[in-house]
Amino acid sequence: MGIEIQVEPLGDHEHLVRVREGAAEAETRIRVTDGILDLPQIAEADETRIIHETVAFLVERQPVIDIPPMIDLDDLADAYGSPYVDFLSHRLTAR
Repeated sequence: MGIEIQVEPLGDHEHLVRVREGAAEAETRIRVTDGILDLPQIAEADETRIIHETVAFLVERQPVIDIPPMIDLDDLADAYGSPYVDFLSHRLTAR
């Protein structure tokens, strides 16, 4: 079954994200931070794509219901390190 990811920009680099995989649903607010936007391989990417690919990264590693209610991308990058940044860079340049 596929995963549905809806991203709604809220302004000031914040986004409301709704994720659904089958009957499992989650809602989270994600803040795109300067630390992520300053990375050369990510700097030109659209924030909506950054958010979408970030959620795709998370759901590959944890159940949808375990997605936290608030996510700061610098904190996420600190927690996952280069696997997250490499995944994000690859996905953003693949299309």
